[in-house]
Amino acid sequence: MNTPVNIGAFVVVMLGLGWHSNSINRHPAFQSQKTPAVLAITGDIPSPVSLQPEDLDKMPQETAAVVQEDETTSNYTGVLLRTVLEKAGAPGGKTLRGKSMASYVLAKARDDYEVVFSLTELDPTFGNERVLLVYKQDGKPLFGYEGPFKILCPNDKAGARSIRMLASLEVVRLRK
Repeated sequence: MNTPVNIGAFVVVMLGLGWHSNSINRHPAFQSQKTPAVLAITGDIPSPVSLQPEDLDKMPQETAAVVQEDETTSNYTGVLLRTVLEKAGAPGGKTLRGKSMASYVLAKARDDYEVVFSLTELDPTFGNERVLLVYKQDGKPLFGYEGPFKILCPNDKAGARSIRMLASLEVVRLRK
């Protein structure tokens, strides 16, 4: 007798167990790959932006101490995600009203992992969620499979929304 399998639940369980990351960590292509340190911010925004680490150096810096799986503490440096989105012209503050309330940012990694953040959860007027775009760990550029950019959600109880190998941010307006 065949038992039906819920594929969606299987994928969620595998992602929750870190299946996507463990196989990539060991893959030699990701350990030696030289990726240009450029982050594209595109989508429903007036000013698409390409950022390099030097651009982030010029923005207000934030730090977060994170306890790693081996119980050591790493100090990450970066900028608030909302600061980067403001630079690209994403709605925020007084302009985050009406149809723009149904907008989100899709963070995409080089390994095809994707995470969504609503603009309202990032905005200080609404959720004020502290989500960082980090590019340094313990004062050094992020290494190999961690970088060159990473989204870090230091207040999340689980790390699934922290996304390494960040390649792009796409702002999407559901209602135009």
